[in-house]
Parts: sequence; structure tokens; C-alpha cells
Amino acid sequence: MVLMQVCTAINRTLLRRTVTLGNVQDIVDGFAEMGFPNCGGAIDGTHIPILSPPHLASEYVNRKGYFSVVLQALVDHRGRFTDIYSGWPGKVHDARIFRNSALFRRLRAGTFFPDRKITVGDVEMPTVILGDPAYPLMPWLMKPYTGKLDRSKDRFNYRLSRCRMTVECAFGRLKARWRCLYGKLDLGESSISAVISTCCTLHNICEGKGERFSEEWTSEVRRLEDEFAQPESRATREAQERASRIRDALREQFDAESQQ
Repeated sequence: MVLMQVCTAINRTLLRRTVTLGNVQDIVDGFAEMGFPNCGGAIDGTHIPILSPPHLASEYVNRKGYFSVVLQALVDHRGRFTDIYSGWPGKVHDARIFRNSALFRRLRAGTFFPDRKITVGDVEMPTVILGDPAYPLMPWLMKPYTGKLDRSKDRFNYRLSRCRMTVECAFGRLKARWRCLYGKLDLGESSISAVISTCCTLHNICEGKGERFSEEWTSEVRRLEDEFAQPESRATREAQERASRIRDALREQFDAESQQ
């Protein structure tokens, strides 16, 4: 099949050179300008519609009722993919996918980012990534406060959300450029992941080269998103004590900055 030959060639020669972390200082500076210090990326998952698979089909039915596989992606401040992980069935929770990824293992081991810590208040903070409530709160993964929010927690959530928009926008631009990701891919599981990886690689090349992006594509994607709505993330309450101290210190710093 010509499609898979092309995808295999692109993934073999370009994927690791293109979907890569790049200059961490530039990324940290970019997110700092957006309001969040020592941030190395924003993470999220998105569902890619597929046809009913021949095996274990019920595992691929997501909370919106259609068959899908999940693409987990980390993006930089410009919306370029720096890490991708795809192929898990749509029924699986984002947190479980994350825990099974190489990204999780490298972040936990402290090997994904260079060792670059800052002090917030009296708390030491490593380079972090930003996630939504579906992800666990870790010293290296900040997520929003949930439940009853006061003004300072709202302010923290706003800053985090503003930076997390980069990954949502990246998914939108990815799907707008490569409409096959809304085409209920009629391929085997391994082939689907290869096509997704190829699209992510080409997305980074287009973004890096300043390739023209038509807003008409976005309006078409909105129509398709109505048909294949993204399932809402189920929040996880998992949080490490050290991570809570870092988040609280950031919240207090943001609060102090707002009063200057």
C-alpha cells in the first residue's frame, strides 16, 4: 500500500528529527511570556475517529459513543509537537495512557528536560509541563485547582489555561491540515498510529517553515468536531504532597504579582 510506504519512510527519516524537544530555554522563555514560569510544555490527548476494529471493538468506544484511538501530545509555546504517543483505545483514561508512556518515565526520572530548577517562595520547582484535571498532580506536572475556587486559585487556573491553549490549538491545526484524521481511518491499529505520527511530523515541518494556514480549514474542522465531539476528561484527584506545595507557592506568587 503506497500510503503506508510513504508514512513508514517519513517516520523513519524525519520523525525523531522533527518531533523533538529543541531549545528548552526558548520554550521556557516563551511560556514565561505567557504567564507561567519554568514551563517546558503543555500536554493533552485527542481522539482520532476510526472504523470499528475487528478485535476488542468495545475497548475503542469512547465516552461520546464513537470508535477512536487517542493521540497524547506535548507541545511547546509555539504549538509544535515535542513528544507524541498514539494508538491507545478510546475507552482508556488519559491518566493511564500517560503513565504507560515513555514521556512519563523520563519526566519521573528527571531525564526529559535539562536539570533547571527555580525557587518559588521557599519551594524548589523543576521544569514542569501543564495538564488538565485528567492528569495527576506531580512536582513536574501542574494542573488546575478543582472544587470550590477562591480568587487566587482562579488566577492560577487562568494562567495555566492560557498556556494550555497551545496544545488545543495545535490539535486544531493538525486536524485542519490533515483531514484524514477525521476520516474514520480504515486501517489496522499499527498503521493508524503510523499515519498519526506522519501527520504530526508534517505539522511540525509546516509550522516551522511558516506554511500558509487557511482559516477556512478551521471552520471545516469545527463542523467535523460537532460530529466527532471530544469526550470530556474525567478528573483524577491524584496529587503528590510536594507537587501541592509547588502549586500553592505558584498560586501565592501569582497573587502577589497581581497586587503590584
